[in-house]
Amino acid sequence: MELSFVIEKFLLVTILFAISLLIAMYSTYGERKVAAFLQDRLGPDRAGPFGILQPLADGIKMFTKEEIIPSSSNKWLFILGPGLAMLCACIGTAVIPWGQDIQIDGRTIPLQVADINVGVLYIFGVVSLGVYGVMIGGWASNNKYSLLSAIRAASQNISYEIAMGLSIIALLLVTNTLSLREIVAQQHGMNWNIFYQPLGFIIFMVCSFAETNRAPFDIPECEAELNGGYHLEYSSMKLGFYLFAEYINMFVASAVMSTLYFGGYNYPGMDWVAAQVGPVLGPLIGTAVFFAKILLFIFFFMWVRWTIPRFRYDQLMNLGWKGLIPLAIANIIITGLVIAIVEKF
Repeated sequence: MELSFVIEKFLLVTILFAISLLIAMYSTYGERKVAAFLQDRLGPDRAGPFGILQPLADGIKMFTKEEIIPSSSNKWLFILGPGLAMLCACIGTAVIPWGQDIQIDGRTIPLQVADINVGVLYIFGVVSLGVYGVMIGGWASNNKYSLLSAIRAASQNISYEIAMGLSIIALLLVTNTLSLREIVAQQHGMNWNIFYQPLGFIIFMVCSFAETNRAPFDIPECEAELNGGYHLEYSSMKLGFYLFAEYINMFVASAVMSTLYFGGYNYPGMDWVAAQVGPVLGPLIGTAVFFAKILLFIFFFMWVRWTIPRFRYDQLMNLGWKGLIPLAIANIIITGLVIAIVEKF
């Protein structure tokens, strides 16, 4: 293995980790600003111009708060929970293609950490593991509210992972591959999958809200019933890890939706732009377009949170099992029939 290859991957992983933390940090600021706009308030406006330094102040507060581990808790699992949640949130970025390959001095540098041919399955595996951080934290706290919240989170994730997986099957029938890089390459220009799988996208998006515990699916953190949920006993940066993991999950979910349905780094006229600006700047413009799509999805996550009230638990389960799963199965059947008819004629 060449040293240059190791250095490239190390730099890419470091940059992605830093970007994930930065977006998670400023998503807290964006959330408060979006909420303030929708509620006709100002939001943070004290720390720096327009409150832009508020996330730094919040970070300092998290690091300097007193750290408390309940005496009746399982200490090692109590510490492991937030760390596992943070780890599972961060490793999802490894298989996402962030841009076209860059050509520098005859060397091709891919803007993707790992180009595996089962990237979609990898994403689903990471999503499935993420709930263990919540489950371990809720159980290790030895608090009945935290445990109830963890049980809710597990049942919610299992329920909506089924519908999410079924929605992806229809997309795979169209693309014929599990590689995220190939899926993006097939959407070159404006040949986006959203035009072929609008119902699949809607199902996937709704399930993404549930998988990231975002309102109106924030049942595991229902303050009115559970006093804060699975991280009730957590303080200091352990609580910060859980909060960061939620926002990083939202970032990764937005990146995956942009990749699967909205062309990833593809945009109209990209070949002409690349010919004008060269082999280095062209792919970077595509990466900037990709991040613009991600930020739009993050804004949509926030917009929905401050617009739609929280579901009751029975409503949440009915939507998952009686609504989204039958729709996803119908979408698979319709997609299969259309593909068979097109191939025959």
